Amino acid sequence: MVAGTPTLAKAIAAALVAVTIVYMLAPLLVVIGASFSTSSYLVFPPEGFSLKWYQKVLDTPSYLRAGWLSLRIAVLVTLITVTIGTAAAIALTRFRFPGREPLQALFLSPLILPAIIFGIGMLVLFSRYADGPSLMALVAGHVVITLPYVVRTVSAVLVGMDKATEEAARVMGANRWQRYWYVVLPQALPGIGAGAFFAFNISFDDAVVAIFLRGPDTETLPILIYTQIEFSSDPSVAAVSTLMILITVGMIVAVERFLGLKLLTDRRAAGRG
Repeated sequence: MVAGTPTLAKAIAAALVAVTIVYMLAPLLVVIGASFSTSSYLVFPPEGFSLKWYQKVLDTPSYLRAGWLSLRIAVLVTLITVTIGTAAAIALTRFRFPGREPLQALFLSPLILPAIIFGIGMLVLFSRYADGPSLMALVAGHVVITLPYVVRTVSAVLVGMDKATEEAARVMGANRWQRYWYVVLPQALPGIGAGAFFAFNISFDDAVVAIFLRGPDTETLPILIYTQIEFSSDPSVAAVSTLMILITVGMIVAVERFLGLKLLTDRRAAGRG
């Protein structure tokens, strides 16, 4: 008979989980708390309660321009990445061809390459063979660093997908494109949604790659935040950071509400069974 888990081990595990959660959430809570301070500089715990720094963010043209530019870049990057990543995931999971494993490793390689090294490499590439840093160079850089997330999430769904449904569609006379459009893509939707979330969030929050690839007139929101921290320390930086946190949380809720992350987990479990 297998002995139960010792009470001490359970207590230690619970303590480690609690410490990890606090360690992860504490910086966010500090930023959020500092954004409501009445003080003219970043301080925590906040001195008083005020929404004036949020009003300042909404009334400052530089914040609005940078936010709008970051949003447009993130949306464009997400559309490109989801299109390429979904097609790549289908090819890698549905077909066997020479060079499949090296190609799969190539798609995932940006995950292990330091962002600063990648940014320098892209800067050299575009400076030598294109017009140098620009908006399109930044979009291309973001597509590369976000592509592995879409490939991984969509591949995870496709590997665990019940292929009997696709085979039934073939038997009923559906051609290959009809099977992809009406069977494969709908079942892969949770993975596509999760990959799109990661792609948007990473592109919207990126500053390291943007430092090297942005043009002289391209200032994204993360770059503006870094600039403000360097030359100023008022809580408006905390306010705009809090707004970015809320955007991320809202996207997580939307993905769960409309696509269902639990559905992704259930399908993978069903595939293993």
